Amino acid sequence: MRLTTIIISLFALGAIGLAGCDKAVEPNLDPISGSDVMPDLARLQAAAWPAHYQAPPSPLVTVDIGSDAVEFWPYTGSNFAGEPKDPINLLFFGQADPRDIRAALLSLDGERGMLPMPPFNSEWVDNADGDIQASYGSSCGWTPSAIQLVCGDYDIRFHLRLFKVGNWTLGGVHFEVQIPGTADHQVISWEVAEQFVTADFMRSGLLDADVPLIPTDAINDSPFRTIPAIVYNGLPGELRELIGGPPDNVEEDVPIGTDGHALVLNLAGTADPVRGYWTFEKVLNYGQLIPKPFCFSGPDDYVYVEGPVTMIETIEMTEWNTYQASFKAEGVLTVTPMNPITYEPVGEPFTANVKQIHNSIFTKGVQSAASLRFQSLHPFNTPGSGWLFERFRVSSKGGNGHQLIVRCETDQAPTQEMVAQAESIDTGGQGEVGRLINME
Repeated sequence: MRLTTIIISLFALGAIGLAGCDKAVEPNLDPISGSDVMPDLARLQAAAWPAHYQAPPSPLVTVDIGSDAVEFWPYTGSNFAGEPKDPINLLFFGQADPRDIRAALLSLDGERGMLPMPPFNSEWVDNADGDIQASYGSSCGWTPSAIQLVCGDYDIRFHLRLFKVGNWTLGGVHFEVQIPGTADHQVISWEVAEQFVTADFMRSGLLDADVPLIPTDAINDSPFRTIPAIVYNGLPGELRELIGGPPDNVEEDVPIGTDGHALVLNLAGTADPVRGYWTFEKVLNYGQLIPKPFCFSGPDDYVYVEGPVTMIETIEMTEWNTYQASFKAEGVLTVTPMNPITYEPVGEPFTANVKQIHNSIFTKGVQSAASLRFQSLHPFNTPGSGWLFERFRVSSKGGNGHQLIVRCETDQAPTQEMVAQAESIDTGGQGEVGRLINME
């Protein structure tokens, strides 16, 4: 049976309150403690955040049910510049606390009547390895993805981020695959992911019996973003068919499918909370030719990256319904400048130190998330060397901030004073594709 038909059939099976931004608890916004990292990075994170006004993004759209309406930005972002990262393709109303959404999905088994392979027979689990993102609601301002969930294995999965806005929760969900030889993921469909989550909520029995689903007007761009041709050509035929892509290999990047509409899931019930403490650890080995992620000389500047990255994450849901997640990835990699056509080295290898840390908390009246990313190419003061430092925090308590600094071919080590005096500096270029460590 075709995968597309399976999802549509499952979708058809069911076809037919939350407080606002109260401020009660001061969260810990520090992404990491100094003992966890090298001394330079400890000094960096201790630097004062530069003053920065987070203006509302544009456009804002409105969705309503009866007399209750939500005005929001129909995208997510990885900073406060209003640059769309992912579309918002689900909205949750009614019993719509992100902790309730988490409980509902974690209560389900993997018996969907679909193919007996991940992610189609997988169960939902907590996830802390996705990048911290933010969205925006007029009632609350910028709001973080404090709770994230995944369904599937690391190499192919559905990934859901949740953003609380007043009585509503915004959802950004996508279907993604791991890029071979990296820790990175590539989104291959927004639409299939939206259908998958909707079908699971139909299975949950928690949707309102009279008005379970409400489609919105078109609220975001269609299509949105693209799949690089080199990644698309590595997909099996069944996945190409499922996402509605070309059956044959392509030379141009493939648009990622979405109809531009979101779906409102009207929740009338809740599942029992899933409480506990979990620790997960995995090692991913890089072995891939990628565009140089920073301090590059031009579009033909490629490097071969190899070596292990260790990822550790912890999740806790307490008896008081406080959700906390933390994640740390670190590795020492070898980065060799290479001709992308001949695959021959064109320079001496660098040693790369990479670290990325996230944490988040969701409790009564508070939802906060913070991340920190540090990468360095050694030895400093040689052509092509440098370092990158980025930090990002979003909280219902305020104190939001974002800072990106890149220094190239310098013997000036990162210092607390340098970071405190800098606002947002990018002296070497920041490539979106193929960053050394970028868990989506």
